Amino acid sequence: MPPIQAPMYPLSMLSSHLLALLFGSSYVGSLYVAQNARLRFSTRTPDTQQRRYMPGSRDDPAVIRARLTAVTIATLFNCAVLYALITRSTAPSFDSSASILAILGVRWPRSILSCLQTPVLFLGPLYGSYLAGTLPGQSQYSLQHDFLGMFTTWVGFRNYVWGPLTEEIVFRAYVLAVYAMGGAARWKMIAFAPLVFGLAHVHHAWGTYNRLGRTKDALRRAALSTVFQTAYTTLFGAHTSYLFLRTSSLIPPITAHVFCNIMGIPQIQSEMRQFPAQKRTIIAVYITGIALFSYTLVPWTETPGSLYWRAPDAFWRAAMQAS
Repeated sequence: MPPIQAPMYPLSMLSSHLLALLFGSSYVGSLYVAQNARLRFSTRTPDTQQRRYMPGSRDDPAVIRARLTAVTIATLFNCAVLYALITRSTAPSFDSSASILAILGVRWPRSILSCLQTPVLFLGPLYGSYLAGTLPGQSQYSLQHDFLGMFTTWVGFRNYVWGPLTEEIVFRAYVLAVYAMGGAARWKMIAFAPLVFGLAHVHHAWGTYNRLGRTKDALRRAALSTVFQTAYTTLFGAHTSYLFLRTSSLIPPITAHVFCNIMGIPQIQSEMRQFPAQKRTIIAVYITGIALFSYTLVPWTETPGSLYWRAPDAFWRAAMQAS
């Protein structure tokens, strides 16, 4: 019996790494290349509401529009690069039937349960919101402020619509596609792709440092917040990468991204201080959420025939047969 020949992947692992960095750096770099998208800082110390809409600030509608335009162009540019790589490879289609859209995860997931993975993990924060009465239908929930105000402003559109959409396209679909083209094992894709996503948030340190006054204390706070944000986004990126690989769909990662942006960082200590009588229950619900998340992670994301959750050589088996 002749030895089994290793599949010849279109890219080397080094090329996959470099392309992943290109996708990430071009996305972030577009915010600084476009002049109107750059932040401007003032030496004044306005209050929170004034700072939010100060001309040139991160939440200035003009800056948001410029930044959304910049990342859209970067996303389209990276799509063109990926399209050229795929069409010039020895396997222009995966398993002789997959299209470019399928490679990018433009499809509905097999089960809606894959979109509920993140809400299960956030069972504790959701319980905290319930105690505060801020869930939909409760006394402290406002349709005008908490829903319409969230999705009909430029800040809301950036945070909950266009930001999650373009980031998941670039940092999940594009990055994982080039790693698959390099023959990376699944665990490597789940490990490497989130690093690119985490590093893409390091640039926030510059804005934090300037916003806090460019002092030594500002530098320390910027460094600490950036380390935490990078670690958090890297872990989140690992989760959404897993969702994408398991389902071969961008819908679960996008819904997870939107949901996390809405919920924010879990505040268990703040919730226990606010509701001391429910302290043990809050801890129990947090633990229950983590346990249920772990228990449902595999069955809820099960997708028979997933384009990405196969052995790595399945991507390019057609090319090997053709050659």
